[in-house]
Amino acid sequence: MPGLSNIQTQVQTQTQIQTLSPQQVLEARLLALSTLELEEHVRAELGDNPALEDGPAELSSSETDDSVQDDDMEYGTEQYSNQDDNNRDDWGDDDDDWYDRQPGGSGPVADIPLADTRSFYDILYEQLREQDLTARQMKIALYIIGSIDNDGILDKDLQAISDDLAFYHDTDASVDEIEQVLKVIQEFDPAGIGARNLQECLLIQIRRKPDSESKKLQEKIISSMFDEFTHKRWDKISARLELSKEQTDAVIAELVKLNPRPGSSLGETEGHSRQHIIPDFLLDNYDEEIRFTLNNGNIPQLHVSREYSDMLENQIKEGTSSQKAAAVYIKSKLDSARGFIQALKQREQTMTRTMQAIIDLQRPFFQEGDETLLRPMILKDVAEKTGYDISTISRVTSGKYVQTPFGTFPLKAFFTDGVKTSSGEEVSVKEIHRILREATDAEDHSNPLTDEQLSDMLAERGFKVARRTVAKYREQIGIPVARMRKS
Repeated sequence: MPGLSNIQTQVQTQTQIQTLSPQQVLEARLLALSTLELEEHVRAELGDNPALEDGPAELSSSETDDSVQDDDMEYGTEQYSNQDDNNRDDWGDDDDDWYDRQPGGSGPVADIPLADTRSFYDILYEQLREQDLTARQMKIALYIIGSIDNDGILDKDLQAISDDLAFYHDTDASVDEIEQVLKVIQEFDPAGIGARNLQECLLIQIRRKPDSESKKLQEKIISSMFDEFTHKRWDKISARLELSKEQTDAVIAELVKLNPRPGSSLGETEGHSRQHIIPDFLLDNYDEEIRFTLNNGNIPQLHVSREYSDMLENQIKEGTSSQKAAAVYIKSKLDSARGFIQALKQREQTMTRTMQAIIDLQRPFFQEGDETLLRPMILKDVAEKTGYDISTISRVTSGKYVQTPFGTFPLKAFFTDGVKTSSGEEVSVKEIHRILREATDAEDHSNPLTDEQLSDMLAERGFKVARRTVAKYREQIGIPVARMRKS
């Protein structure tokens, strides 16, 4: 029929649209901030809202120290940690050695680590200046330090360094001469810095330990049974050294405490300069328990102004039209102050619960510091454990860091894809990264392994990883293509 296409019809449908309240928007915004950003935001809010004040709340003359305060009136007088819900008193007096509270709280003032303005390399240069080296040796040492990667490993072989020194710095240094200078650098802290591969890194750390029977066994395992160690063939190690299961377990427990990435304790590097990082969480192992606390740095304590609250009461009592207008303004500022404090408390609760979930899911890593112990974990896993939305977990973990005994790590580092072995077991991609690093470290540099050969090697070890995926993993850990590794 003509004109039928011009007929308009109205259809009524019912849909659900979720809109966030201003308070929820504020909570989401604060959740995305790092510790340093939060401090700046809090100070800005203090400047903007006269109903918000810095420091512990003062009691009025009609109140006593035992008065119950409004939960929404103060922020910063308590310290959130993963132990707040447990029997903190059971820890005894030694608790103060680990658990520090906010200034103004009932415990000692926390010694909060702030961002280190020195670079990764500045720390090594400071140690270098203490050495008695000739000008020529100093030039070699500076080049070696500049070639150390983010993990603290020397990523160039000595012949390549010799060639570079001759070509770019007009210094004709032999491999033996360079190695002598390298040995000086390998005495620097932390132990393991300047090692040429994982095996040497672990041996350097072992040799710094006091003499003992355990030290001898550790050195023997890493020097002559490294392949068995990296593949966790504990039975072979036990049989070869004629050790009991208890002796083997004890020595392996010591070995897995060694740091495979000594550079991580000096911080992350980017473009040869350390990022200025303030950790958002401070974590430690205490009598085999993993404990952490939020690092509130220099974030001020906050409370709602008692003067403003009293002022509102007086304005309401007066009842004139001008007084009512003033009361509306004062009330808006008081509501804003209370909402801000509540949002800060919600942020701490959300961050604490999320960090605890990450620890629970990645407990072996936080106990030993070995990245190969990281399990496959995605945002959804943490969301299910905490009951939060995936978007909330993403906000908590983006741009946040945790300081551990093994170094400072971004929370995103604990999220890793899984790779299935031929037996159906799922392991972290970090394990593939480790194998690729070891394979390329041990390869013949005149004929380096191609991605296809690396894929075949992984298949032999039970990991079915396509060549293209191998290339992706190789790039993730900064290993160049085969032709660039050829020397």
